[in-house]
Amino acid sequence: MTSSPEEMQELQERAEQGHESRLAPVSLTMAILAVFVAAVSVLGHRAHTEEIILQNRVTDTWAYYQAKNTQRQTTELFLDLLKISEFKHPDTEALKRKYQDAIGGFAGRQDEIKTEARKLEKEMEVERRRADRFDLAESFLEVALVVTSITLLTRKRIFWGAGFVAAAIGLIVAVTGLALH
Repeated sequence: MTSSPEEMQELQERAEQGHESRLAPVSLTMAILAVFVAAVSVLGHRAHTEEIILQNRVTDTWAYYQAKNTQRQTTELFLDLLKISEFKHPDTEALKRKYQDAIGGFAGRQDEIKTEARKLEKEMEVERRRADRFDLAESFLEVALVVTSITLLTRKRIFWGAGFVAAAIGLIVAVTGLALH
């Protein structure tokens, strides 16, 4: 039985449509992976931004600590000068007590500032680790997207499976980033 050219063309189109419809899930997987890549990328950018903000707060807090330390040392120096001064005035003892009290206040305040700075450093470290996790997750998801796209070129589903594995690893890493506190 001979087929006409029109029948051959129709058979070829049906075969191509059937072949393409088998790849539709791969295309859908790629679209979903692209959304995951975008979402994890945004989470990573936000975590890095928070890390930078915390780093600035840590730096400011330690600078404030140092300023209070300088202020305490200057007050101690002034008190030492008062102690060795031969100048005697009725208010000298009152001034000494005033500056001794101030020195005590500086020490307490410095301890508070140091505690706050260390707390901020810990928060910054958590954000750094979270950002690193999101970066790693983004890398796995991008690899998954590329490997899955190879399925469209080669028509071999092994690449689709490998893409799923890379995507699963990426999503697990992203979830661990969300879980860090």
